[in-house]
Amino acid sequence: MLMAASSLWPLGTGVIMKRFKALLTILYKTIQTRFRAAGIENPGLEARILVKAALGVADADLITGSAQTYPQADLDRLEGMVARRLAGEPPSRILGSREFWGRDFVLSPDTLDPRADTETLIEVALECFKGRAAPQRILDIGTGTGCIIITLLAEWPGATGVATDLAAGAVEMARLNAHNNGVADRIQVVQTRWADGIDEKFDLIVSNPPYIPSKDIESLDENVRRFDPILALDGGNDGLDAYRAILEQGKSRLKPGGVMLWEIGINQVNDITRLVEIIGATRGRVWADLGGIPRVVEISYGDK
Repeated sequence: MLMAASSLWPLGTGVIMKRFKALLTILYKTIQTRFRAAGIENPGLEARILVKAALGVADADLITGSAQTYPQADLDRLEGMVARRLAGEPPSRILGSREFWGRDFVLSPDTLDPRADTETLIEVALECFKGRAAPQRILDIGTGTGCIIITLLAEWPGATGVATDLAAGAVEMARLNAHNNGVADRIQVVQTRWADGIDEKFDLIVSNPPYIPSKDIESLDENVRRFDPILALDGGNDGLDAYRAILEQGKSRLKPGGVMLWEIGINQVNDITRLVEIIGATRGRVWADLGGIPRVVEISYGDK
């Protein structure tokens, strides 16, 4: 196995000594040590993710330390990936994909990196239709990678849907992810603002819109500010701009007895409730994520 000499660490020198051989575990542990020294959370996990991706090895290889030779190009690739992580880039951005509900979704600079918190919306949607007919038509407003609607279509094989996004790059990624996850023939991805131009009614409307107040953007984690698109984060002065638009448009797009579910931000339940009442709609149940934070709300228009 080709192995970097100690001069490689810290990375960034662009030099890998080709004449040294060592066990794979040494390479893995060296990267882990560098990550720990840099204050990276879960250094072992992140080192394992990058080594596996760059060298095509399995977890068992990291445990047994079986020696084998790797192409110099793969070692160079690993060096670059580790350097990017040390510079603060999240692993999902380095790899260009994120796992969500057991499926892989390709990312781009125009898409939000899907969070585990958003899986709460999937759980809630499935719960809402338990014991009743599954939705036939689904609308996902502000789809990003498409992870929400694509997951729901995969869970409900008889459903079809429409996904919207204003960013052309997000529309492209959602279409690619729909193809990669086998639902491309059941989804239409449209470039538009919210639900503009979508003139039909749906059994289920879902959305994870931008909900961070503009004044709070600068206080977000640096990795979020640097690598997630501002269009997917900034919810206006009070963080509610997107909800206002979606709430108004939902009245003519949700079937009687249909379900509308939103992901919301921290401490937004009361603000959402007041907003919904002003419009004349009803805020239904609220579900918390795994951290106990209210994360998903149900909205109706007086027909339930």
